[in-house]
Amino acid sequence: MTRISAEFETPDLAEIALKRIRDTVQGVYSTNIMYNKTSERAVRLRSGSIYTIIPTAVTTHTYLTAVMESPASEDVIKEPYRSRKTYLYVICEPESVQNVKAILSAMGGLRITSPEKK
Repeated sequence: MTRISAEFETPDLAEIALKRIRDTVQGVYSTNIMYNKTSERAVRLRSGSIYTIIPTAVTTHTYLTAVMESPASEDVIKEPYRSRKTYLYVICEPESVQNVKAILSAMGGLRITSPEKK
């Protein structure tokens, strides 16, 4: 059994590479993807809005409020938590290592590592 790891820029790219590996390579026993779940919140904030409710003076009888709308910014979440860096792990037979590495490289994998044969 050999464990191969690779780094991808986004979870989507890692999932596409993983699907290609599962569909075309024999001898793959286990796969796993790990990424920062907080980064998903930052992506959703890009297209959102922030609403601020401003109450009127207490002495008024209608208690009407004003609402201010502003575009949401992902800057609310600090930079390290916005990273969408994804790690993909594959456990396979030693005969499949070269095929898995080739697919990971072709699909945009970075820092592809596996134990070296001695």
